[in-house]
Amino acid sequence: METDFTVDTVGLFCPVPIIEASKKIKEMKTGETLTVISDDEGIKNDMSNWCTMTGNEFLGMSENESEISVFVKKTVQ
Repeated sequence: METDFTVDTVGLFCPVPIIEASKKIKEMKTGETLTVISDDEGIKNDMSNWCTMTGNEFLGMSENESEISVFVKKTVQ
């Protein structure tokens, strides 16, 4: 999935990927999209839960043998 921005958090573990995503989302405009790349398995549940708590939209996830990419749309100001 193509997104407007990407945050690479490979090698960083919970809660850093969520913190970095949160920082980037604050800089973005409503409607823009973000990819967060991680190798922390926790991102699978953490990002979905974070989106629910913040009101942003979880667009999905893809993974390969070494990385997980999660996709988020900024839906709140």
